[in-house]
Amino acid sequence: METMNKLGRILMVEDDPKDVELTLTALEEYNLANEVIVTRDGEQALDYLYCRGNTRRALAATLQSCCWI
Repeated sequence: METMNKLGRILMVEDDPKDVELTLTALEEYNLANEVIVTRDGEQALDYLYCRGNTRRALAATLQSCCWI
């Protein structure tokens, strides 16, 4: 199935662990197959997007298909 090969990552920026849990549970209930990356604040999100700091090694060239929510 071609659509399955095009699933992008979802970057969620949320500082409340309970809201993260609630959102991930809701996405799971809808059988979402996308990988969800959780960051706790805007600085962490920008580090992820620009491959800075701790995320530099983990991300090489995988940011081509992000979904924004």
